[in-house]
Amino acid sequence: MAWITKPSGSMKINRRGEPYLTAAMREELARTIVPRYEVKRGALLPVLRHVQDHWGWLPWQALEEIAAFLEIKPAEVWDTASFYEEFWLEQPGAQGALTKGEHVIAVCRSIACEVCDHKKITDACRGKLGIDVGETTEDGKFTLMELECLGSCDTAPVALIGHHLHEKLTPEKVLALIDEAAKQPGHGQH
Repeated sequence: MAWITKPSGSMKINRRGEPYLTAAMREELARTIVPRYEVKRGALLPVLRHVQDHWGWLPWQALEEIAAFLEIKPAEVWDTASFYEEFWLEQPGAQGALTKGEHVIAVCRSIACEVCDHKKITDACRGKLGIDVGETTEDGKFTLMELECLGSCDTAPVALIGHHLHEKLTPEKVLALIDEAAKQPGHGQH
């Protein structure tokens, strides 16, 4: 997916009374994530992932709170979150939005994975789960996606299951990973 255009000048942001980036979350992030980076901006991706893991998505209000916390412009946070397809900018299951399963399987479809036949991986997932790309299983366990690039071209084909990158996949390997994930609690909806 390319950049998402936004009507930022006329947009109304839905707000709630309490913050998404709670005091406890700020403290934890300031203690465990931010110190790993030379500048606060460097912590943006892990902070986005942390907030999404907690809430299941990234509301606009949360993006503004993240910007204030990291002392960067809200547009930088939005541009980053909207660039990476693994971030959910609409509440899963809301009207018109994709429902998000407990386990998100994201198969890379970049040129390296295409050359290494990523379609066999996607097809194995489709067959096993009985869903297509962009769908969630009826029991809410799995969502199947394809992403543009997971940055592991030398180990193609690859897929993310949750936050775990699985490399040099075969259809047999991905089917075993789905069976394994089915036994574990996921990080989907909250």
